[in-house]
Amino acid sequence: MSKVNIKPLADRVLVEAAAAEEKTASGIIIPDTAKEKPQKGKVIAVGTGKKDEPLTVKEGDEVLYGKYAGTEITVEGKEYLIMRESDIFAIV
Repeated sequence: MSKVNIKPLADRVLVEAAAAEEKTASGIIIPDTAKEKPQKGKVIAVGTGKKDEPLTVKEGDEVLYGKYAGTEITVEGKEYLIMRESDIFAIV
């Protein structure tokens, strides 16, 4: 797991998106222009949660999130998403 010097606030979660699919199930190679944005990733850091609502995800969890969820940020050359915990649909 990568260590990042970012600590999300409140109910925010820092997620490293999984790599986009390179091939289809039948073996067809997908060009860069046709790749879909991944909707799965690994939680890298979590905030402290709200006073009445503790966070249910923790560092290292694999999660599914919405296609347009979060804000993309780049730290030390790596791309991450920072989003609210409510944008996460499931822990895989």
